[in-house]
Formats: sequence, C-alpha cells, structure tokens
Amino acid sequence: MMDKSCFFKNAAWVGKAKRTAKTFSVLRGCFHVTTIKKVTLNVLGLGFFKCYINGKCINPDTFLPLSSDFEATCDPIDEVLSGHRIYVPSFDITQFVKPGKNVIALHFGGGWYTHGERVFGLPKAIYCIAAEDEHGDVSHFVSDQSCRIGDGYVSDYDFVKYENHDYHLPSDCFGVDFDDSAWENASLTEELDTEYVSSDCPTDQLIRELPVKAVGKSERGIVYDCGENTTGYPVLALQAKQGEAVSVRFSEELLPNGSLDPRQIQGQSYSVISDGSGRTVQPEFTWYCFRYFEVSGDAVPTCVKVIHADISPSSAFACDNETLNWTYQTFIHTMLCNMHTGHPSDCPHLERRGYTGDGQLTCHATLSVLDARTFYEKWLQDIADCQDQISGHIQYTAPYIRSGGGPGGWGCAIVEVPYQLYKHYGDTNVLAKYYGNMRRYIDYLEAHSEFGLVTSDKKGEWCLGDWCGPNILYSEKDITYHNQQVMIPAPYVNTYFMVKSLETMRKIAAVIGREEDITEYDEKIKQRKRAMQAAYFNTFDGNFVMNVQGANAFAVDLGLGDETTYTNMANYYQKLGYFDTGIFATDVLIRTLFEHGDAELAVDILKNNGSQGYEHWRQNGATTFHEYWDSNRSRSHCHPMFGAPVAYFFEYLLGIRQTEASCGYAEMVISPQAISKFSRMSGSMDTPKGTVSVSYERMDRIVKFHISVPEGCKASFRIPSCVRALSAGENIFSVSEQ
Repeated sequence: MMDKSCFFKNAAWVGKAKRTAKTFSVLRGCFHVTTIKKVTLNVLGLGFFKCYINGKCINPDTFLPLSSDFEATCDPIDEVLSGHRIYVPSFDITQFVKPGKNVIALHFGGGWYTHGERVFGLPKAIYCIAAEDEHGDVSHFVSDQSCRIGDGYVSDYDFVKYENHDYHLPSDCFGVDFDDSAWENASLTEELDTEYVSSDCPTDQLIRELPVKAVGKSERGIVYDCGENTTGYPVLALQAKQGEAVSVRFSEELLPNGSLDPRQIQGQSYSVISDGSGRTVQPEFTWYCFRYFEVSGDAVPTCVKVIHADISPSSAFACDNETLNWTYQTFIHTMLCNMHTGHPSDCPHLERRGYTGDGQLTCHATLSVLDARTFYEKWLQDIADCQDQISGHIQYTAPYIRSGGGPGGWGCAIVEVPYQLYKHYGDTNVLAKYYGNMRRYIDYLEAHSEFGLVTSDKKGEWCLGDWCGPNILYSEKDITYHNQQVMIPAPYVNTYFMVKSLETMRKIAAVIGREEDITEYDEKIKQRKRAMQAAYFNTFDGNFVMNVQGANAFAVDLGLGDETTYTNMANYYQKLGYFDTGIFATDVLIRTLFEHGDAELAVDILKNNGSQGYEHWRQNGATTFHEYWDSNRSRSHCHPMFGAPVAYFFEYLLGIRQTEASCGYAEMVISPQAISKFSRMSGSMDTPKGTVSVSYERMDRIVKFHISVPEGCKASFRIPSCVRALSAGENIFSVSEQ
C-alpha cells in the first residue's frame, strides 16, 4: 500500500479553516528556482481542481482527480467498504516554470467531494514540486501553512446542476503579480485515510469544438443549437456591462415552438455576473449534457467544447442498412458522453454515477469498439473497493453513491467486467486478482436466497431484476397487457445472473488453476436451474413468465425449458417484430437469436421501424440513445445501456469470434451471419494481435470476401457453403450462395 510520502514527501494537506458560504477558494504557494532542467508536480485538490503555474492553467477542460472512494467517512450504512484510494495526477511543468519566483495556484471545485448526497469535507489540497537543476540536484517545494488562501470567482455550485461565477470576486489571482497579502494563511486539514496511487486511466479532455447557430428566441433569450446531443459546455464572449448577469440553460430537446423542453432541462444552468471587461468565460468544474442551450443576457457563444474521457474508437462498421450504421455510431457517441472522471455512467447529467448494472451490460460492446482497457481496469478496482467487507455485497454504483439496483444484474459486474477484460486482452492476472471478490459475492447471493432463488438484497434498498421495460399494449392468446414496465419477476432475472456468474466463474477457475472449485460451481448451477424451472416454467405451453419481455430468452440462454421454449420465443418475436424488452433482456434476446442460428430474425428486430427500436430514435432525430424505448418517458436522452447488442455486429454480422478457449483474439473463427440480408458490409476491430477486418459484397449470388488477419493469430472462415483456413495478411475469395 502506497502512502502519501511516496508522492508528496513531507507536504501537508491544507485549506481554509471553514468554508465561506458556497464560494470555492484559491490556494497560492510560491517557490524559487535558479537553473531549470526538469520540473515535475504531483498535486491533488478536493473535490476537483484547476492548477495554474504562473497564471497558466496546466489542466484546462480536465476534471481531476479521477473519481474514487477517497476515504471511509462516507461508507454505506452498516457496511465497510473494502478499500479507499485516491489517484494522484502528475505533470511535467518545466515549460511553465521560469528562473526566480514562481507561483502555483489551485482553484478548488466540488465534484462528488462536496456534493450534497455524499459530503466528505472542506476543500483541501496537497502538492509537491520537484525541481531538477542542470547539475542533477533536486529541490522539493511542498504545500504547507505558508500558502495563502482566499475566495475565487466561483460563487455557487452544484456538481450535477449548476455553476455560478461572479467576476467581481478575484479572477486574476493565479499569476505571480497578484497581491495576496490580504488573504489568510492556509490551515492544516485532516489527512486522508486512503491509499495514494497513480493511474494511466484516460482523463477528461477537450475532444473537439462544435459550431453553434441561433435557432430561435424565447421569453428568456436566444436559443442555440450545437448540432448534436453531447457533453461539455459553451464558451461565451461576455458583452454585458459591469454588474449585469448572463445565464444559460441547457436541454436535450426543443418544444414545437422552439423553446427549450422543460422536461429535459433537469436544472442544468450556468450563470455569470460580469465585471464589464469583455472576457471569455466557460464553466470550470462541471459539464452539461445538451444539444440546445438558451442564453439570457448580453453574451455570444463562440463554440461548444465537447468534453469526455480521451478514448479513441478502435473499430469500424458499415453496411447498406442505415439503422445499423446509426446504431453503431450512436452507441460510440453515447458511450463516450458517459465516460467521465474514470467511470462509465448511466447518464452524464441527472446522476452521473457508475452504475454496475449499466456498466457491466455495455462492457463487452464498449471493449469491442473503443480503446477502453485502462478505463475499465480502473473502474473494476472501484467496484472491488466498494465491496462490503462484512457481507460481500457489491454496490449498485462504483465509486459508491447511494443508488438503486439489484442483486444480480448489478453486482455481477464483479464477474463480468474482469472476464471481458480477460477475453478481449488475454490478461489472466485480472481474473486471479478479483477471484476472491467474485466468491464473496456468490456467498452474498446465497445468503439472500430462498428456495434456490435470489429473492432479496440489502435491507431497505431496491431489489430490481430487469429495468426500463417498455409500455406494453398488445394481445396474445386472449391476454391483454396495458402500460406495464417490467413484468418479469425480479427473482427470475437475479437468479439468471447468479447462474451466469457461476458459469463464468467455472471457466475462470479452469484458467487460473482453481479446478478444485468447479465441482462446487456445478452443484450450485444445477440447484439454481432446478429452482428456476420449478418456479417459472409452464409445462402446458413450454414458456417462462408468459413468454413476454424476453423471459424465454433468459431460460434458453441457461439451457432451461423444453423443445418448444426456444421455438415459442422465435415465433413470438417473428410476429411481434420489435423490442418489448428491458435493458438486460434486450441484450440476451439478440444474442440468443444469433447463437441459435436465427440471425435474420435478430437483424429484423434490430432494424425494426416500429415505436420500440433504434430506427424510431433515428427517425426522430436522436444523436444519443435514450433511457427508454419510449422517448416521452425518458428523463434522459443519453443512456448507453440499450447499446449492448452492438457487440454482436462484430461477433455475428461480421463474424469475428474467438474460439471458446481463446483470449486476446489468439484464435478466431470468421463466420458472418445473415449475409442474405445485406448487399455489402465491412468492419474492423483492433485486437492485441493487430487489426482484424472483414468485408463482403453480394452480387448475382456471388459473395466476394476480403478478410485481413493479423500476424500471430490463428483463424479460419466458416459459413454453410464454405470452410477454409485463413492466412495472416489479406485473404480475398468469392463464394457462391447456395
């Protein structure tokens, strides 16, 4: 375990003795150097911070430090989290330092550290500057009580809603020439009881800038459009006179009259009191999720900055169906909008929390399309840190913020995320590291079971199964369902996830040399399957839970039911033609159809143009996925969870699949499905072995394939009419359709 001295020598945590209203302070420290070879800085400011060296910000548009459970002061009721850590940012500041007097200034923001639902304490900071001279000698300058501290221009702030600036307060206090003699000396603050660590997890950055255009007027001001739903903030050129106010409100949608849709504002706002200097301003310590924004007062937006984790796409996909093309691109955009401060969120505005349910559900798809390995490795550690030492309970969010969820689809993240990291990148260490956490979670599920079914979760909390099911209005066999959400019983879904976790742990045990555990898992799997079959299977018609909302898909995926169960499911969705599923069943349904050879039906559902599907969103102008299939029910229009099936664009439509025993794409079978549904398709994935790409074009019942296989990867090609080995490099051949 690394302690503070590894990063900060004898530096002290310092801050204000007490907070002044809600104003966020600035801490200043001086240091002197003579000759300069290299100067490095380790620094933390809680919650967020902006760091200035001689008036130059070294981390603009970055929300640091990465989100984590800083210390034990806010553990859940009746639980003790397994670990607490804080990620220390390091900077090379040589270019900002000059011989003689220099000033480091830290502007405090809030983040989760001061947010109302989980307040750790007063803002505080610590830093250590290591200055190496031309002779190789190193001097250290650290935070202590000689630092000065005073109020900055951020006058009020709520991390998930608003940020207010008052430029009558000091805004030029970051440089060498500012007179801080009227400020007080910093006070020593409490040390953090935490582990100090470094991380290579991608941080938030300015990704690109979007142009804006005025699209109308409202009673409050002028409404602007940046062209897409995104995360970040506008940059404003202030023209307001001294003392005049400018305010901005944000929304994901407009009303027909051109004003902001109040249902989508969600309290998001930004305001400025001008000092008349004509400065350019932007929010400092929060981001917003929006497409449209309304400016009230004398200011002109110059652009919108798109801010999220600095993660690049590692894939490509295109075909002759625009619904699927849109779904692929929109999943990437939605996922990136939800990757901030080191964890994947459910939505980037209302909650911003690292829900373990949403995160594990989309993990496979995200690792298939984005270069997100280190991002998920960091978040996996958050999940393990948040496990209760007493009971083994896995929290609904990581880092922990009190939230809702369930004991299956949420907690199974401790099994699914490391397994996906292993399968995608071939690292067995991640399995061994978290294997004990997995076993403790299985023990927790055992303790919350009755008659072989997972029936409860932590007392006083939610106990969800599936989530975000659609309104249902149709008749089947004289039964009519109206305005329901999730009809499938929670114990059915939660026991399904327990069985899936046990099946995965069986594979993991074989990989890491824990074969002695396999017999135990086999027996638990048999017991749970028997309980599900006994409780939910209708022997009269071969269905589970009336065969609605993907109920049969959960059963078929576990090998339950009889010879009619899968046929009933396939016939049901052939007739229905669209999704009636919540977030988990959507994924399981599509995968199950592909795995059973019904790829054409899977494609028809994926591209359906009814009211519950991706095409409905596309036709209505969406640029991110919504919280519900029915957009009118969605508080948020930026939820990635329904994007999990994008993984199967690569596994089944392009056919890039690993063999059962393979990891890190060492051995693949290229087996495209549903070829008859498309005239052309192409795509690629970056793997640890290199880039694998597949493309094909159909013409006159001849399909021409172009497949590229990286060196060091064993691969074969298989479709019903052709089986052949593939060589490293380019493989070009044609196949006649049967």
